[in-house]
This record gives sequence, structure tokens and C-alpha cells, in this order.
Amino acid sequence: MPRFLTLPDVAEILNVNVPQVRALVRSGELKGVQIGGRGMWRVEDVQLEAYIKRAYEETEKRINAGAEVEG
Repeated sequence: MPRFLTLPDVAEILNVNVPQVRALVRSGELKGVQIGGRGMWRVEDVQLEAYIKRAYEETEKRINAGAEVEG
């Protein structure tokens, strides 16, 4: 996997759409950087892995608290 991923790359890995990834980056939930004059967003591979790890931890907490598993 390359060190820096485009938003479409991240969307493909997470199996979501690009606007959802853009919202995650804008909210700060997924850390990204703007590169170049046109403000192209990139997400470092370690930041994506950290986001996925946090998502697993948060999901485990919700399940342990009795949340239903859907989807």
C-alpha cells in the first residue's frame, strides 16, 4: 500500500463513497492533509489504520454496552 492515499483510494478500502470519506476528513475523525495548490487531499496509510483501529474499539464498546448489531 502506498504511504499516501487519495480519497477515492480510502473510499475503496473502506467500501464507502468519496463524499463519506471527505466528511470524515473534514470532521477530523480521519486525519488527512491537503497537498499542492489545488488542495488535493491525501490520507497517510498509518492514519487510515489508526482510524480503523479506533472504529473497532468504539464498536466493541457499543456492543459490550448492549448495542444491537445491524447491517
